Amino acid sequence: MSKADTVFPEAEPAAIRFAAVSKSFGERARRHLVLNKVSFSVPKGKTTVIAGGSGQGKSVILKLILGLLKPDSGQVLVGGQDIVAMGYRALQEVRMLFGVLFQGAALFDSLTVFENIALPLRERTKFSNEEIRRQVAATLDQLELTGHEEKFPAQLSGGMKKRVGLARALQLAPKIVLFDEPTTGLDPVMTKEIYELFSQTQQRLGYTAVIVSHDIPQIFTLADQIILLNKGELDVFTEASQIPYSTQPNIREFARQVMGLEARGE
Repeated sequence: MSKADTVFPEAEPAAIRFAAVSKSFGERARRHLVLNKVSFSVPKGKTTVIAGGSGQGKSVILKLILGLLKPDSGQVLVGGQDIVAMGYRALQEVRMLFGVLFQGAALFDSLTVFENIALPLRERTKFSNEEIRRQVAATLDQLELTGHEEKFPAQLSGGMKKRVGLARALQLAPKIVLFDEPTTGLDPVMTKEIYELFSQTQQRLGYTAVIVSHDIPQIFTLADQIILLNKGELDVFTEASQIPYSTQPNIREFARQVMGLEARGE
């Protein structure tokens, strides 16, 4: 049983579960092990933050969750289904559960704010133009974007682009929303504002949130669960104060070097 299972019992079922997942890259002689038999659960309806230094496997985990990469070994379960063994069509159905806010928001420069947000509805639903207009207008109001719908991405601040990206990610009412380095390029004041927006939106809509970030320790304020990665090892916490007590040597090293925390209980 992983530590995540002991933190969140079966009364709160896992939205995502990794079971002994390993992933490496490169040729055999120079193979780089990124994930070494890691196991954890992402509890349903909670916010899980995945943190660690550059190159430690944070974005690799997101790609494994979406089925964009396959592990060398182990299982990746979404809603209890092992997506590693799925065919293309079944995987596409599972992907409909997800909304994704990419690093940099990944907006289409040639589309207005309205059209960027409406895009998933036009591509994935049979909504009429009026239904699309009403839903996008409601989202614009919820995320304080009303009045900006005819602007293009180049006319928006970094924080506004993040809001538009989140609005687009929410259009298909996803059960799980993945955030990839969502505050990259933002100043501290805007970062705090975006964190507050994420928290309010998750609490209001109740989706499962997975946030990958190197913004340590600020990002921990959002977390119901913290997953730290370092040199192929992983540990799971419900509070940042628990991190120095990790039983994983590489995680204790991370706490000392990156967070300035002295290891405890050694």
